[in-house]
Amino acid sequence: MAEEVILRFDEVTFEYVHKRPLLDSASFSVRRGSKITLMGQNGAGKSTLFGLIKKELKPKSGQVSVTNNVSVGTAEQVVARANFNLTIEEYFTKAFEVVPGNIKGEIHKVMEAVNFDIPTDRQVGELSGGQQARLLLAYALIQNPDILLLDEPTNNLDEDGINHLIQFLIMYDKTVIVISHDADFLNCFTDGVLYLDSYTKKIETYVGDYYAVVEEIQNRIEREKKKNAQLEKLIKDRKEKVNFFAHKGGKMRKLAKKMKDETEDLEDSLVDVKRDDKTIKDFTIPAQELDGAVEVVKIKTIKIIENHQPVLKQVDLVLTKRTKMLISGPNGIGKSTLLRHLVSDNNEGAEIPAEVRVGYYSQDFATLDYEATVLQSLEDVVVGEMSTQEIRAIAASFLITGNLMDQKVADLSEGQKGLLSFARLVLMKPALLILDEPTNHINFRHLPVIAKAINEFEGAVILVSHMKEFVDAIKITEELNLTKV
Repeated sequence: MAEEVILRFDEVTFEYVHKRPLLDSASFSVRRGSKITLMGQNGAGKSTLFGLIKKELKPKSGQVSVTNNVSVGTAEQVVARANFNLTIEEYFTKAFEVVPGNIKGEIHKVMEAVNFDIPTDRQVGELSGGQQARLLLAYALIQNPDILLLDEPTNNLDEDGINHLIQFLIMYDKTVIVISHDADFLNCFTDGVLYLDSYTKKIETYVGDYYAVVEEIQNRIEREKKKNAQLEKLIKDRKEKVNFFAHKGGKMRKLAKKMKDETEDLEDSLVDVKRDDKTIKDFTIPAQELDGAVEVVKIKTIKIIENHQPVLKQVDLVLTKRTKMLISGPNGIGKSTLLRHLVSDNNEGAEIPAEVRVGYYSQDFATLDYEATVLQSLEDVVVGEMSTQEIRAIAASFLITGNLMDQKVADLSEGQKGLLSFARLVLMKPALLILDEPTNHINFRHLPVIAKAINEFEGAVILVSHMKEFVDAIKITEELNLTKV
């Protein structure tokens, strides 16, 4: 059975906007029991491919075939806000058309599988980002699917959560397809890669672990560039000779015609080098100018969660320019709640001077108006005078170009929403950056550029991130470990 094809795409074309396909005659197959990574640039169409597998979307042409009676379960990227008022038990019942009589036992089983212990009468909206990530996985598992689709499953998970997920996936004997930008996580269990090329709109298939595939793709790019350089040199030489012989008479002119035809054949042989692995450009987040040695934020008390209950703790923290503070602790202890508290109007226990401008990167993109166009979203935060052309140029440096500017924010991929959020921070010129899991959904190639910008930021930074390599790349000056308060 391990060799049986469980999923197949045959010449599938899909587009949201007429004549702008996300997939163009894409073909691949997945065998039962395999663990596959879905790679591609932010906005390439990875989540769309999941929608096609689940039959939520229909291809414009071609065929998506799933083996008879095969079930598909998905751990989405985020919990829909419409479900925030449900209890955990009510949320799980939505996975079934007919709720089984032993639902409580089934919930206990899948919660145990994802290492999540919490009363099921808690509301979903009260959970932390990491707790919601575990809930999303458990929701997929309770359906006992033959194909498990995981969309950024490590977002918001702490180290223990990621390690538990890796162990689970290694032992899981069914088919798994994962979208993730966490390279180390992927390399632990991947045995193949589907690569969505955002320029050719095709899907390339690779066999091997994640790092081996990334190296193979990079080596191929280098070979293609080298071949093109040789061909371009030969084409240039031929064109010069064609121009020389074309001005001669008789046989020389015939030779020029023959060489011209050969040159055109050479130009057709130029390889279309993979172009969709673009990285965002280096950028600077300008800091708000403040007079003197301003205390950007003072924190006197914080709430942390102990045994599922909030507990008030006394602290004495003062952040000034160039302070970079990491807030650490396990999922559910209250890190994101603390950040939301700081940026709210009711931030009792913390003091941020009225003149201090705060740039907040929310892990759930709560600062974005989903109904606004991308251009409006950027214009809304501009500080000072800036032309539309200048705004578009900044957006383009974050790979937000052309037709994306007129789309609604809601229509962007999660990765594009993340890049939009960074572009907004550039335009905002804050004195204080509050960053809640800023690596979520972001292509790993962009992360060194983002870390560099945070390092060079002249204001104060408060950071929550579970991605160790990213944190290690930032010059942290202070750490607030909520387990030790």
